[in-house]
Amino acid sequence: MNGDCGRMNGRHADSPNRRKSLDMLHMHKNIIAAFIALFAFAALPTAANARLQCVAYARQVSEVQISGNARDWWNNAAGRYDRGQAPKPGAVLAFAGTRAMPYGHVAVVSKIVDDRHILINHANWSRPGMVERGVMAVDVSPAGDWSQVRVWYAPTGSLGLRPSAAKGFIYPRTVTASAATARTAG
Repeated sequence: MNGDCGRMNGRHADSPNRRKSLDMLHMHKNIIAAFIALFAFAALPTAANARLQCVAYARQVSEVQISGNARDWWNNAAGRYDRGQAPKPGAVLAFAGTRAMPYGHVAVVSKIVDDRHILINHANWSRPGMVERGVMAVDVSPAGDWSQVRVWYAPTGSLGLRPSAAKGFIYPRTVTASAATARTAG
């Protein structure tokens, strides 16, 4: 009789209640696993598309190897790289830190169009992590010294509405400031 009582109370391996309990447990495990998979899937794009910052991108595509936030590059380049106000392909345009851009910004000059227009390659400007190549940057400073720059902004399909403060250009060791100035002036 004890065997029958055990079966009736759901304690025997063959009991319908025991199987139902195991099925429910298995179903709960599947639901939890599905939620974990869904959470991992939702989190994956964020982790997989970790935002590429402008500093990391500039170091990857240029010969200028400086650490620190973009706003610090101009000062960190002193004594290590020539700096100046004339664009040159391969140079890094260093933007100042501002209220709108507290960490500053850096971009690599890809081509000089004319005295006031250049094409740049950079990341994290139009959209977080977005890399843009060959986009327009325009010197809008009154003195023509690249201290105020408007940059192509993809969401509006135009140059940015406001100028951004820039410190100047940091030249790779293969380009000197005097050579860059002479080539730009000529």
